[in-house]
Amino acid sequence: MASAKIKKGDTVVVLSGKDKGRSGTVSKVLPKDGKVVVDGINVAARHRKPSQANPQGGIDRLAAPLHISKVAIAGADGKPTRVRFEERDGKKVRVAVKTGETIDG
Repeated sequence: MASAKIKKGDTVVVLSGKDKGRSGTVSKVLPKDGKVVVDGINVAARHRKPSQANPQGGIDRLAAPLHISKVAIAGADGKPTRVRFEERDGKKVRVAVKTGETIDG
């Protein structure tokens, strides 16, 4: 697989699906599966039976993974932008295609 253009901590915008248009922060990247987990996006409910660890039981709401093609990095204006790699000052950095701003610090 190619270099990861989306990394943990990036702010992304959902491009399709039930959460289209919403944005959030990437909490986990799963490169082998080509998926990302975004806080508060694609939330799935899991019904848990009472156990010793969780005597109450109940419903757990967890963010499920999204395919990486369904999200795009949010630019400075909050709109989705594509990413390319450039070499600046001898370092390989991610650059927003729309604005030309570097994404890495």
